[in-house]
Formats: sequence, C-alpha cells, structure tokens
Amino acid sequence: MTTATKITYTSASGDLDEFHRRFDEAVAQVRKTSGRLHPFYIDGQPIKTDEEPVVDRSPIDTSHILGRFAAATPSHVDAAVQAARRGRAGWAGQSWQDRVGILRRAATIIRERKYELAALMSLEVGKSRLEAMGDAEESADLIDYYCKQMEDADGFVRAMARITPVERNTDVLRPYGVFACIAPFNFPLALSAGMSSAALVAGNTVVYKPAEDTPWTGLELYHIYRDAGVSPGAFQILFGRREEIGDSLWQHPGIDGVVFTGSKAVGLRIHARLSGRWIKPCLLELGGKNATVVLRSADLDAAAEGVMRSAFSLQNQKCSATSRVYVEQSVLTPFLERLIEKTRAIRMGDPSERDVFYGPVINQRAVDRFEAAVAQARKEGTILLGGGRLTGGSFDRGYYVAPTLARLPLESTLYQDELFVPFVAIGEVADLDQAIRETNRVEYGLTAGIFSADPRDIARFFDEVEAGVCYANKRTGATTGAWPGAQPFCGWKGSGSTGKGGCGPYYVAQFMREQSRTVIEA
Repeated sequence: MTTATKITYTSASGDLDEFHRRFDEAVAQVRKTSGRLHPFYIDGQPIKTDEEPVVDRSPIDTSHILGRFAAATPSHVDAAVQAARRGRAGWAGQSWQDRVGILRRAATIIRERKYELAALMSLEVGKSRLEAMGDAEESADLIDYYCKQMEDADGFVRAMARITPVERNTDVLRPYGVFACIAPFNFPLALSAGMSSAALVAGNTVVYKPAEDTPWTGLELYHIYRDAGVSPGAFQILFGRREEIGDSLWQHPGIDGVVFTGSKAVGLRIHARLSGRWIKPCLLELGGKNATVVLRSADLDAAAEGVMRSAFSLQNQKCSATSRVYVEQSVLTPFLERLIEKTRAIRMGDPSERDVFYGPVINQRAVDRFEAAVAQARKEGTILLGGGRLTGGSFDRGYYVAPTLARLPLESTLYQDELFVPFVAIGEVADLDQAIRETNRVEYGLTAGIFSADPRDIARFFDEVEAGVCYANKRTGATTGAWPGAQPFCGWKGSGSTGKGGCGPYYVAQFMREQSRTVIEA
C-alpha cells in the first residue's frame, strides 16, 4: 500500500517518486490550459471588461503567458462591496456549524486538487515543487485549523456569571460584516486561504483581491470556495492593478475591516487611513528583516544549512526568510566556509522540474532591487558569492539572479531594509550581547533564529529578541517553516498590527466583535 505524500516547507513523507510523477502530469496540464482570458466574479456572475487585462507571465520564462485576467475598475469594486453587503445576512445567518462544514469541504477540495494547484504555483510564482506543494498543503491545514478554533470555542458563545438569580448572561463574538482581503504573491494560496477562511468561518463576507502577479491561483481559490458551497454573496474576487483598484477597495465605506499581507509601507498607510467615523479592524502581516545568530558553541554545519535553506528557499521571497546573519568572531571563518559550500551546491533552474531547489525572482522590480543591493554591497563590503544575473540557456528567459552572500559592516543599511530578494548580509559580532542588540535594531520583528549548544543562550535570546516567531538550532530552515497549529506567525513592531498571528490559536477571534446579552427571566 502506497503511503500518502505529505509535504510541508521543511519536511516530506510518502512516496516521492509517485509525487514527482503526478507533479509532472499536473505541470503538463497547467501548460496545456495556459493563455486563456478569465473573468472575475461578483455575486457569482462572471465579469469581463474593456480594460487592458492583467497579463499573467511566468517568471521562469516570461514568454509563457499563463493567462489574461479581466481588470476591474473602481466601479466594479463598488459593485463587489455592495454584493458582499447584501450577502452578509444570509452567510452570517447560517449556523456556525454549517459554515464550518462548507469550509471543511473547501479544505478537502484543496487536497483533492493539490497537484494541479502546486503545479500552477510553481509556474506562476517560481516555487520549487516541494515549496509549491507545501503551499497547497498549508492552505488546507489552515482552513481546518480555523474551523477547529470555531468548534473548540462552541461558536464563540459563552455563558457568563449571574449577578442576580433572574438574569441569564451570555457573551457572543459576532462578525464585523465585510472584509477586504488583499493577498501577496509569495504564498498565493496559503495566505489567501488563511486570511479569507478565517473571515468566512467567523461569519463575515469577503471581497478578495489576489496579487497582480498571481491572479490564476486566486481564481482557483474562488473556484474551490464556490464548489464547496460558499454562497455567491459571501466571496467576491477582483483582478486588477494595485494603483487602479487597491486603494478604492480598502477605502470603500462599505468595508468593515481589512486583512492584508504585504509591505510595511502599504500596510502602515492602510492602518493610518482605514478608520474615520469609528475604528475598524485592520489585521496586517507586513514582512520582516529576519536575523540568524550563530554563536561559538553552535553546530556550524547545521547553522550553515539552516541559513542556506532559510535564505534561498523561494529565492528569499518569504516574509520569514533569513536576510541577515550575525556570527560570533571566533567561528566566522569556518561558518562562512560551510555556508559558501552549501550555497554553491544549490541546484538552480526551472523550479517546476524535479529536484530543482532555486528558481527566479517574481518580476523585473525584484531584479532591480537585487542589483541595487549588490551595487551598494560592493561599495561597502565584500561579495562572498553571487552578485549577478544567472545567464545562459533557460536562465535568459526568466528573472534569474544568483544567490548572494555579502560580508558587510554592521552600519550598512542592507541590514535594515527589507529587500525580498536572494541577498544575505553577514556581519561579525563579539558576543551574544552584541548579537541581540543588532538583531533588535531594525523596524521589523517577524522571525529570528539562533544556533547555540548552550540552553542559557537560547533562553536569553528568546526572552530578549524582539520577534514574534523564534527558532533555535533549526537545520531545516533557520527562521522559516511555520505551520498551522504548530508555530503561530505573529509579527512584532513593523511586522504586524494586532499582536496575534495567523497559524495561531487567537486568529479567528480577531474577525469578530464582542456582544454581551442579558435576559431577565422573571
């Protein structure tokens, strides 16, 4: 009997030969169906427009047009929000058990379609096979985990104490209404499914805008919800360019809350301007500038592998990726030798192919950021490895840049700025004191990692580091790999807004507001 394959970002189990066979078939099917014109959907109706469509090109080969997607305008935003407002009563009026049942069916459908979804994300984002399948698997697990939160809380209805014998007091969490859900490109299914399913299971309706770079994956999520039984009024999807519909969506007066994953600059602008007549919920995950600390007692081989995997999986285009490393002086040279060796051994190429670890960055803007960072690093320090475009053969057809390691003075702004490209700044520190100071010197506070054999170092690091997701001695990814129900993904400082993260036990409750109910029974 064949063992079912289960892939996460840091582990794999089951028959991998069967996995690759099915992945090959799925890639062929996605390629076969590429190039079509797709509508967006308002109240269950397909909408095409006369606007210039959003053209979805693969970063692996920019001549490969995955599809063309009808571009929405502000008037379509208004229509979608109005449809979501009309759909509120029907969706929220269903029992929470019915909503859970529908969303659990959505999770089941994702698992049934996971090969096709993963193949699509590999081509659309430039994910390796394991990364893409991890994205699909996490999407289903996120939905199930948020459904379980609703079940464990009995629908968030709780009997309260009585002050007098004749009263019955109940505490209820109720949905806000309509949420705008604005998703990024890097985890186009997992983050979209996680944000939207939490809003939906809580009884809200959703207007969803996938990233401009990944509209096809967003459309597949719409199909999954539709096929699971989510009502037409409960979930709207719009395609479009950020500058044309992004602001009009979250600024619409009919929006009751926003859930957003993206850049700190955009998130802070939404947070500052969302609320007018009253405070609206604004759930933000805003990226990071994540540090790994390597101390003299560390297993240097594990540290080098953990940094390499965390830095260059998905080409550093993860909010959680290691982008700076602080190494204790006495072990800097041997650590760098190991890190360079492991980075040189990365298999690069078309990530939809078997055993390729490293693919392209998402678009030309990412290439430009990479080249600017490399130019600055050459002025300020030393490029240890990489530092250029990958050229020749298939590399010439996509957005390929080399995984890059740079030794830099600690004063460099390259330790401060989120780049979202495969560039790692490496610095020397005297001890753990200095490492913690440097780690905390940035505006972000998402993930952080440490490698040390001394439990006292680890305990102190966890107590003093200003980050919401912390790891010690994680060879499979120094600062990456959070999974639903295992590692809550909570950003501190400039990396988040609520102090409670996705993948964690308090997430769903944030999509509801509290109501106290007292009934006098005399």
